[in-house]
Amino acid sequence: MADDTSVGEALLVTPAASPSPTLLNRESSILQFNRRVLAQARRPDVPLLERLRYVTIVSSNIDEFFEVRFADLAEASRRPGSGVTRDDLAAVATAAHQLIDEQYAMLNGEVVPELQRHGIVVVNHADRDEAQRRWVRRFFEREVRPLLVPLVLDPSHPFPLVANKSLNFIARLGGRDAFGRENSIAIVKVPRVLPRVIRMPAAVSGGRQAFVLLTSVIRAHLEELFPGRSVESFSQFRVTRDSELEYDAEDVTNLRQALRSNLSKRHFGLAIRLEVVHSCPPELHDFLLRQLQLPEYALYKVNGPVNLARLTELIDQAGSDDLRFPRYEPVWPSADLPPGRSIFDRLHDGDVVLHHPFESFEPVVQFLREAVEDPDVLAIKQTIYRTGSQSVLMDLLIEAARRGKEVMAVVELTARFDEEANINWPSGWRPSARRWSTASSA
Repeated sequence: MADDTSVGEALLVTPAASPSPTLLNRESSILQFNRRVLAQARRPDVPLLERLRYVTIVSSNIDEFFEVRFADLAEASRRPGSGVTRDDLAAVATAAHQLIDEQYAMLNGEVVPELQRHGIVVVNHADRDEAQRRWVRRFFEREVRPLLVPLVLDPSHPFPLVANKSLNFIARLGGRDAFGRENSIAIVKVPRVLPRVIRMPAAVSGGRQAFVLLTSVIRAHLEELFPGRSVESFSQFRVTRDSELEYDAEDVTNLRQALRSNLSKRHFGLAIRLEVVHSCPPELHDFLLRQLQLPEYALYKVNGPVNLARLTELIDQAGSDDLRFPRYEPVWPSADLPPGRSIFDRLHDGDVVLHHPFESFEPVVQFLREAVEDPDVLAIKQTIYRTGSQSVLMDLLIEAARRGKEVMAVVELTARFDEEANINWPSGWRPSARRWSTASSA
């Protein structure tokens, strides 16, 4: 009996509480992930242009980090009781500063010298010979200058709206304008349509693959934009803004319309980060910080162009295939889908599993194409997560609707940074609500 009582008492004992798991900081984890991506650019066994590509990938990832994650953290720091302080923001910014400094140091100290040894050079203004300078001048006069609209700031011309991640110049001018005013600060916004990397023709490249950056082209001729004034100091700069689309999925009756109205505001959200070149005078970057209402830790002084992601244009234009990964061609799964045989006929024999991206996506396209052309197929139902402005699959679905088939496409409208493309497909062509209908998933 005593034993039974002891057993019963044992069952009433509360087990010792297990220690709470230590959660990893989300922002730090993202930065550490990108540090591992950057490590790929240091590997000598990785082809040289692919090492540069890893650098650009890190730059693109960090942009999104500031647009979304850091922007959310900054918003939380302004909410009482959120548990996020300004010190937390500064700590994350410090880690981001360290990563970005490593990125530029590795680019300038390792990748660029290796590119030069392989005959791929980015020619700065100071290093150009006379023939190259004449070519750059002609390019500036013909392609660049007509699109630039310099703005000298004064009471009637305040600091302009600067779009998210756009390239801009700030300059301090000497002298007076045509009205005798000493307005000294000017802004030059650079249109996105201009290429950021321009390949020089063989006639002036000196036997190498020679490139010039758009920032260098504008820098060399910046003073020409301000007749009668001298440019005493200047810097290129870029602003990263909060790009998260704000909407309440519980309140909106038309998610597509709510997203569309917010897309127009994405380029002009709250400023989060300011990038300038490392030689930018303090008076200029302090002026920008004040105009953008940013704290000191939001300033990033970089040793190179302010947008490394656009260096993908150099990778695309370089003609050295031996400096890239071998092109991978996905294979057609001939064992499961014999060429020339109808996919519908093959599926009568059993299921087929495809492994992407190792196996070609073409069987999926062919399957949908057969469904569109088969008169016995009466309805097609498709889920679309991410697509582009040009899509074979979407064209086939539209063709199916034109042929009178019932087409239901469930489109993910809130796929981040693909919202516009996904929104335009459902609203772009609709022969009838009966044949072409869409749904959205929040």
